[in-house]
Amino acid sequence: MRILSALAVGVLFGLGLTISGMINPAKIIAFLDVTGDWDPSLLVVMAAALAVAFVGYRIVLARAKPVFEPTFQLPTKTVIDRPLLIGSALFGAGWGLSGLCPGPAISAASLGVGEIYVFMIALLAGMLLKDGLPKSAEKPA
Repeated sequence: MRILSALAVGVLFGLGLTISGMINPAKIIAFLDVTGDWDPSLLVVMAAALAVAFVGYRIVLARAKPVFEPTFQLPTKTVIDRPLLIGSALFGAGWGLSGLCPGPAISAASLGVGEIYVFMIALLAGMLLKDGLPKSAEKPA
C-alpha cells in the first residue's frame, strides 16, 4: 500500500507540473526574465503550491504519526550555512540557464526531447559528484 500511495502522489505531482507548464523550459525562462518578455503566470502555480503545502502540513502534522511510517522524518538542521548557500546558488543558476529543475525534468523526460536527457545526465553527474566528495569537503572551512 505504501508503494501505491507513493506512486499515486508522484503521478499527481507530475500531472500538476505538466498541466501548469512547469515542464516547458521556455515558460520557466520567460517567468525568470523579469526585465524582458516576462510571463508572470507561474506566480499562480507557485501561490497555489504554497497554499496546498501550508494547509497540508497543518493537517498532516496534527496527526500523532504518519500513515505508513512509525514517526515523522522532519529536518532538524535550521542553520543557513555556506554549503546551503552554495547549493542554492548552483540550483538557481541551473534552473535559470536550463529552465528545468529535477521534478519537472523527470516529468518532461516522457516527452522524448533530447535536451531533457542532457539535463538528466548532468543532474545525475552532479549527484554522483556530490556523493563522491570526501566528508571534509562538504563542511564549511
